[in-house]
Amino acid sequence: MTLLNPTWTALLYLAAAACFILALKGLNSPRTARRGNLIGAFGALLAVVTVFVSVKLDNIPWILGAIAVGSGIAAPVARRVQMTQMPQLVALFNGVGGGAAALVALLELSHTADPWVRLAIVFTLLVGAVSFAGSGVTFAKLQGLMTTRPVTFPGLPALMAVVLLAAVGAGIVVILSGWLALAQVLLLLGLVAGILLVLPVGGADVPIVISLLNAFTGLAVAASGLVLGNVLLVVAGTLVGASGTILTRAMAAAMGRSVAGIMFGAFKGGSTAGSTAVSERPVRSSSPEDVAVLLGYAQRVIIVPGYGLAVAQGQHTAAELALALEARGIEVDFAIHPVAGRMPGHMNVLLAEASVPYESLKEMSEINSEFKTTDVALVVGANDVVNPAAKTTSGSPIYGMPILEVADSRQVVFLKRSMRPGFAGIENELLYEPQTTLLFGDAKDSLTKVLGAVKAL
Repeated sequence: MTLLNPTWTALLYLAAAACFILALKGLNSPRTARRGNLIGAFGALLAVVTVFVSVKLDNIPWILGAIAVGSGIAAPVARRVQMTQMPQLVALFNGVGGGAAALVALLELSHTADPWVRLAIVFTLLVGAVSFAGSGVTFAKLQGLMTTRPVTFPGLPALMAVVLLAAVGAGIVVILSGWLALAQVLLLLGLVAGILLVLPVGGADVPIVISLLNAFTGLAVAASGLVLGNVLLVVAGTLVGASGTILTRAMAAAMGRSVAGIMFGAFKGGSTAGSTAVSERPVRSSSPEDVAVLLGYAQRVIIVPGYGLAVAQGQHTAAELALALEARGIEVDFAIHPVAGRMPGHMNVLLAEASVPYESLKEMSEINSEFKTTDVALVVGANDVVNPAAKTTSGSPIYGMPILEVADSRQVVFLKRSMRPGFAGIENELLYEPQTTLLFGDAKDSLTKVLGAVKAL
């Protein structure tokens, strides 16, 4: 016997679905993102509680134990993870979701003889396994457990084709026969396909693949909702799949490339992972005091944050520097590229953590025209997103990618640890321009020295 009748169950599921939709709307803006996240978490809690009170469950102690173990692992990891590692965490959690959907589908195969339900099971098995294995590879790449460069070998395209054809064949047989052993083989083929799909992706393309695999997980969850007859899973999975697809396309557009080019570009040399060689060409370097003079006597300053700022945990110092400059009557904004960092919104969250006003965070389309009237552009840890090669060098891996027009500024100051190239592995010609000066060192340390010198002016 259950505590809720079907009508109340449907109403609570509807409320949970509304929470998911409101959460996505809230995540559309940094100002409302925190609230949107809380609404989504409440919707998930409401959905879980509704299941417990509306479905006659067996093995409840095992279910509660699994929830306790999962929460005991996930909560500390999520709380302790650094902002620089957030994309890896997203990849890991996304992969777990796809794997869970695949396992649920595998267990449900023996409970149905309906070919349409078996079709949904096969789809969930294959897509969920691809998402799980592919997300594992992206985690390893971003975590530094393996090279971030594309991994290819002779015959890889042919091997991928063979694996996919075998998966399709196995899926058809499973739909017609319900053969559990072959479904397990299909699961293994999906895992292999996920690995082969992501291995050739490298450089700045990896975060985009994370978003694509997130869409895969959403589709797998939606299909598992069809398998279980749970409307809320269908709605939630569809929302995740749709939003992941939209985000993937937006990120690809921000890179100036197609999704197909990102996934398979390595086969023809089109990945955003170039050479890692360090140039011997001379550059103009400066001291923190000289940079402070440039900034302190400017009228307009734009700070361009990148992954190096996140690595150095220098966001609070950058925010304090902006306040110090504003106290001198200088107009200061932060220019945010859509793929700055390792995922969309990475820089927004990082700077919001340092209490930078949302009004000071300007998106690329909004601020690009303002660089021409900017006295100093201070680039902190960014590289590829300001590289003019995206506009001028047709053979460059990032050619066609929209960039922040930092080169239009009167003066450009780069805070860099060394002359090593950015994530795409290519030289930045802007470093060698006459209006550019470099301040070498850890971003937080350099910002601290510049801040002290500005205060001393």
